[in-house]
Formats: sequence, structure tokens, C-alpha cells
Amino acid sequence: MTTTVEQRLRAIQAHWQAAHDKPEETPDNTLRALWSLAAGTPLSAVAADGIALPALDADALRRLDALLAQRLAGIPLAHLTGRQHFLGLDLLAGPEALIPRRETELLGHAAIELARIACAQGRAAIAVDVCTGSGNLAVALAHHVPGLRVFAADLSEDAVALARRNAERLALADRVTFRAGDLLAPYDEAAFHGTVDLLLCNPPYISSSKVEAMPDAISAHEPRLAFDGGPLGVSLLARLMQDSRRFVRTDGWLAFEVGLGQGPAMARRLRNDDAWDEVRELADDEGAVRAVLARRSDHVTGDNG
Repeated sequence: MTTTVEQRLRAIQAHWQAAHDKPEETPDNTLRALWSLAAGTPLSAVAADGIALPALDADALRRLDALLAQRLAGIPLAHLTGRQHFLGLDLLAGPEALIPRRETELLGHAAIELARIACAQGRAAIAVDVCTGSGNLAVALAHHVPGLRVFAADLSEDAVALARRNAERLALADRVTFRAGDLLAPYDEAAFHGTVDLLLCNPPYISSSKVEAMPDAISAHEPRLAFDGGPLGVSLLARLMQDSRRFVRTDGWLAFEVGLGQGPAMARRLRNDDAWDEVRELADDEGAVRAVLARRSDHVTGDNG
């Protein structure tokens, strides 16, 4: 079997193009994930890393070679395996929603910490996650913060259906509610006005002009709705910052991901708005701001009544 593995690994390596947005994927764990899938067990690249490879019969080897050909043709690994790792969880993934990226874990870790602090205050804390996609942030929050109640929404009905499957698979359906609709519209009701401890969002933030230049592995296989942020890439963020004032409670937090170069301007905008009394910029390992957090002040504006 060693020869079989080495031959296929060399084939992957010969055509390998590393994806900057999926640094966890390597030729080795890609082969292991597809090998496991051919054997009948779907795993993400992270979950497949270092696993022992089961023996494959002739039919399974043919399935493996077909999967390898699809991967080398540009089909995302997560679409082949139906799995993507995010914040310690192997989640369902598919063309219905953006594949969760490791870069979003920066926002996820911060959101988990803020949610834990809210729950420690002795009341039933709630989080709202908009542009939820596959539900990765929503279910990760619920999984890592047991006392938290999570509500999530996405404009895409298909994405919401995938997110619900993720919650059900992780036995979190009783604590995570999904609705379809535009940004905060699905929760624009009295019960959520001024009551949200944590409002988070990983919005589409790529400017429309840059979408066509994106790698085919993204633009040809993932839903444009999930990454096209309009002419400037920040139109949805502008709406979020405005509308969130009506939802976030005093001392609650707004937290969102930003594209490269967008963070400082978004942070300045929040600092100039007295609805927020603390603003944090979170940078990745290369020093780029990729998430912004803002704490709600007790200043009353016309937006929160």
C-alpha cells in the first residue's frame, strides 16, 4: 500500500497550488481526507491530518482517483468531503455557503470570550449572528459557551438549511435558531431591541470589481452572495454598524470581520459614533486588522428608542 500512497501523493504535489485562504490544507492531509472519503468516512483536512489510512479495494481506489482528479481540477476539498474544520469542530460544508476559513477563527475566539463574560453575569445571555453562512460561528459559539442562546440569519435559504443541518448534527438545534432574511431584518422585533449581548457578523466584504479577479477555486464554486460586498466592499458593514445600535444592549458588543485594509477605517467610524464607548481592532499574525469589536455605551440615540 505504501507504493500506492506515495504515487498519489507525488501526483498531488506535482500539481499543488497552496491556497492562502486555506493554509491548513496540504498535499498530505488532502490525500488522507480523500482516501478516507473513498473508504466511506468523510473528514476535513484537519481531521484527516495524520490518520492511519485504511486498505482500499479496487472500487475504492477508483473512487479515490476520481476524487483526486476533481480536486486537482479545482473543486474545493470541502465540497468533495462535505466537511470543514472550524474552531475545533468538523462541520458540514457545501456549495450552499462560503467555506469557513481559518482567518474567521480570530473573530470566533474573541466572540467566545465575550459570550463567556456575558454568561458569567448570571443572566440568560443571547448572541445574534448575521450572514451566518454554514452557521459556523453560531454553532461554535453555542458549542463552546453552554449557557448562551444563539440566533442566526442569512439572506440565502440554502445557507440557512445547511446551517440548520450543522446545528442538528452537533445536537445544538435546541439552542441555535436560524431564520432567513436580510441582515438583522429577521430579528427586528421588540424582543431583540436593546437585549443582545453579542451581535456578530462575517459579512461579504470583497468589492464587486475584485470578484472577477478572485481564484477560480472561490469564484467558480462558492456563492457570490457570500463574498461580494458591493462597489466598495463595505456597504453591508455600514448598514450593520447603523442598525446594530437598536439591538445591542448597554455594555454588549458588536463584532465583525473585515477585509484587508478595511479595519482601521471601520474602527474610526465606530470611535466617532458615541453609541460605542470602546473599540478594539484584532490583527492576524501578519499584523493586518481582520476583526473589529465595539462595546455599546449607555448613550441613547434615535435608533434604539
